[in-house]
Amino acid sequence: MSERLPGSSNPFSVVTITALICVGIFSFIAIFALIGWSPDLVSKNRAGQHPYSNSALGYGGLIKLLEADGKSVSVTRLADTLNYSDGLLILTLPPYGFDRASPFDRSDVSQPALYVLPKWSGYADRQKPEWQKNTDLLARKSVSALLSDFDEDAVVWRLRNPGKVVTPFGPQRADFEHKMQVIESDSLEPVISVPGGTLLAKLPGTEMYILSDPDLLNTFGLARRNNARFALGLISWLSEYDSSPVIFDATLHGFERSGSLLKAMFDIPFLGATMLALITALMVGWAAFIRFGPPDKEVRTIAFGKKALADSSAGLVSMARREGQMAPGYLKLTRRALIRSLGLPHGLGDKDLGRTLEGIAKQRQLETRWSNAAQKLTGPAQNRDDLRDKAGALWRWRKEISDEH
Repeated sequence: MSERLPGSSNPFSVVTITALICVGIFSFIAIFALIGWSPDLVSKNRAGQHPYSNSALGYGGLIKLLEADGKSVSVTRLADTLNYSDGLLILTLPPYGFDRASPFDRSDVSQPALYVLPKWSGYADRQKPEWQKNTDLLARKSVSALLSDFDEDAVVWRLRNPGKVVTPFGPQRADFEHKMQVIESDSLEPVISVPGGTLLAKLPGTEMYILSDPDLLNTFGLARRNNARFALGLISWLSEYDSSPVIFDATLHGFERSGSLLKAMFDIPFLGATMLALITALMVGWAAFIRFGPPDKEVRTIAFGKKALADSSAGLVSMARREGQMAPGYLKLTRRALIRSLGLPHGLGDKDLGRTLEGIAKQRQLETRWSNAAQKLTGPAQNRDDLRDKAGALWRWRKEISDEH
């Protein structure tokens, strides 16, 4: 015998189902959020000569200095920003140069732009990756090789600290670590010159500048007040307007990322379509949820009992469209029921039964006589509705004469 589920209630409570659905929806959203935004959420503050680094050779200190001075500063990881930006673009070159960046034409870089040459090398501390460890001077030939991308004949020299420096934004007194790094070039235009070379050079016919010594901008150099004053003056002079933003490029350091389809779905102009799709999905889910109820009882394919037999027989008659032919048979069943309920002899003929029922109906002052009630069912009914009306009238008459009403 098959087991049956209790018909009293759902085995899961509404609170449990709601909690499971909420947890599932939250987990689903969290997974996609992490897929789209995890590259932006992870900490990029590891030692290096890039704008995310707060180490000695990084430029995180310069960003904080500029923000404190009221500048609008941002760090970009999109290669497209190299071709278009609405402010001063600063590209801090790593010791390996442009090797980790996607190929791009430096002549198409957005202007004004400031390239900062490297001077130091080092690696991150294993215990604290955001700290720089064992910094050393880069070989001059390595820096000159990077400079050859702008001028094949340019070379880099390291000279003693010159003290006072004359600049377009006023005299400055820079303080360099170890020695000052300068450029010697016949094709680059000198902007800030010092004895023995050029501290700030410019590519002819452009607004692209090259800073030879990064100690004027990196965190280690900004620890000296003179260098911080020099950095603020330099960036203000390079910016077209005082309110112009400053954009630091991070793609040269391997932080480049492509556009995310998931993030684009939640940005203009796709935000409206995304919200409509989410609302539609929620409505479909809600419609599917509310139409479910307690599980149905498990029942037999073929039921037992008189009711099941009657339902099956009625179904067969209905399928055969033979309801109207049942009128005479129902009249015979009614006659037998009247004989049994009134206690009449079983062998009573139709004529004798008719006279007896007529007499009882007259005695009980019934308006309808047996002949009138039975006459309608002596032949087949016209249709199902006609059979129902005539059989109902005879059934009510039988109840009245038998005192069953």
